[in-house]
Amino acid sequence: MASTLRPAVPLLLLIVCGCIIAALGNGVRTSFGLFTLPMSADLGLTREGYGMAMAIQNLAWGIAQPFAGAWADRFGTGRTLAAGAAIYALGVVLMAFSPSAGMLTLTGGVITGVGIAVSSFSVVMVAFGRSVPPEKRTLIFGVATAASSFGQFIFAPISQGFINSFGWQTALLYLGMMLVLIIPLSYALRGRTENPVGHADLPFMQALSRAWGHGSYRLLVIGFFVCGFHLAFINVHMPAYLVQCGLSPEVGSWTIAVIGLFNIAGSLLSGYLGGRLPKQMLLASIYFLRAVAIAAFLLIPVSEWTAYAFAAAMGLLWLSTVPLTAGLVTLFFGARYMGMLYGVAFFSHQLGSFVGVWLGGYVYDQTGSYSLVWYLGILLGLASAAIHLPINEKVDAKFAPQPA
Repeated sequence: MASTLRPAVPLLLLIVCGCIIAALGNGVRTSFGLFTLPMSADLGLTREGYGMAMAIQNLAWGIAQPFAGAWADRFGTGRTLAAGAAIYALGVVLMAFSPSAGMLTLTGGVITGVGIAVSSFSVVMVAFGRSVPPEKRTLIFGVATAASSFGQFIFAPISQGFINSFGWQTALLYLGMMLVLIIPLSYALRGRTENPVGHADLPFMQALSRAWGHGSYRLLVIGFFVCGFHLAFINVHMPAYLVQCGLSPEVGSWTIAVIGLFNIAGSLLSGYLGGRLPKQMLLASIYFLRAVAIAAFLLIPVSEWTAYAFAAAMGLLWLSTVPLTAGLVTLFFGARYMGMLYGVAFFSHQLGSFVGVWLGGYVYDQTGSYSLVWYLGILLGLASAAIHLPINEKVDAKFAPQPA
């Protein structure tokens, strides 16, 4: 496997800057659900029209992520993050001047999605995987994931406050300006992962072909689709769903914030347990408990407090899949190809996100209810739990050092 290299800056500074980048990027992204109702009302969009833009955003993010990871592996994480932040900020600012569903799909969908991919915490974790000792990687991946969740916690009320005080257009401009802060912070994460002696420097498609032959990796990639489905559907449509149930928009924003708050604990716990228990069993448990939480939420009458309770339960299970999935990818193939091969897994995640966001809007427009998508979320959670059980937690021999 790739050895741990001394970072260009002190490790603690690298981790702190990476966590702030993760918080900024994820915080802005997870606030987009709060714009569903005001933008749809002002622009005359259907719920499916706004949902399609957000679905394309997730799809563009997923398509770009393997290439962003490969670029970070080969050319360095610092310049990758800086370029991504510039694209991300541009996309969010242009969202404020998008008068139609088509233009919103381009700005908030394609441009913003690519920017998120190139500046995401997936790239941050490439720097962490390169610099952190192997026995601590899963824990530090959990710290990075918790930081991204903290961004969700603080940006949900901030974004709702911006919308209430200045309107959605000015709110988007402010969020875009805040993303520019990622550019100077990315300097601390500069550097690339070197290939150790005995390992071939494989081209993109050859490394992917070798990795795809690993059965456990295929199961991990397929199961990650469900994670994206759950997260994107809830993040984009939950605020509107709660308004439909008679609650205020502020309850929707605080529900998203509570998810982020509890996911801090969930991500840290996941990272901690991932170094001590079988990662595939933890992942199966997370998906099973998500299905249970959604079923309970549908059975109990919706109120402000049941919304917060559901948000707390889902928060504990929200991004807790990420350090475990990233840890398995790094275990299978080493740190050298983590950016690219985790990016491929994340593409599956984003396909799920695309389906969850688009299907939520489509089903609502056709039926006036989100019920069918909630029920599908339960079934997918159970299926993903089953898929993770056969995963074998061991190194892929095809990525081991070759004899001289």
